[in-house]
Amino acid sequence: MMTQETVQRLFEETGALLSGHFLLSSGLHSDRYLQAALVLQAPGHALAFGRELAGRFRSEPVTAVVGPALGGIVIAFATAAGLPGTRALFTERENGRFTLRRGFSLGPEDRVLVIEDIITTGGSTREVIELVAASGARVVGVGAIAERGAVPVDFGVRKETLLRLVIESHPPETCPLCRQGLPLVKPGSRTR
Repeated sequence: MMTQETVQRLFEETGALLSGHFLLSSGLHSDRYLQAALVLQAPGHALAFGRELAGRFRSEPVTAVVGPALGGIVIAFATAAGLPGTRALFTERENGRFTLRRGFSLGPEDRVLVIEDIITTGGSTREVIELVAASGARVVGVGAIAERGAVPVDFGVRKETLLRLVIESHPPETCPLCRQGLPLVKPGSRTR
């Protein structure tokens, strides 16, 4: 079993745990950021995380693993690889909403595991859950490499995360980093 310490160490060793002043996709600001793409660029790490998440849901009748683009694509694939016979799908934004494209589909016979790289507020994960439910499929659980919020997010289904870090985030109007005049960085555009 992969421990939280092991996962955190991999984030640190790969430079995927960043410090600074970051604009999160939720609109909140934070002094630390988990850039999962940096740790997932090593196929061995991605597959190890996927095997661990798959193992935690092996008792569930999973037929499809779905992750939101862009962050959830690699880990959804790696997780599905650990659940033989399971499809790996991803959602994409179209007109501001997640949708299944590229011929992907789900139906009432599907039991879906929603997989994320990092959960902060849970907004993207909730959108994927709603999309899965609207397709008639059933969500059997949520998995993520890491959850970074002060309060664990409840999705109404079983949730498994490999790493739990309490990293504070602030609305822009009360952000202490903004008050200090520190430059704001949007991590998606950050280069190593």
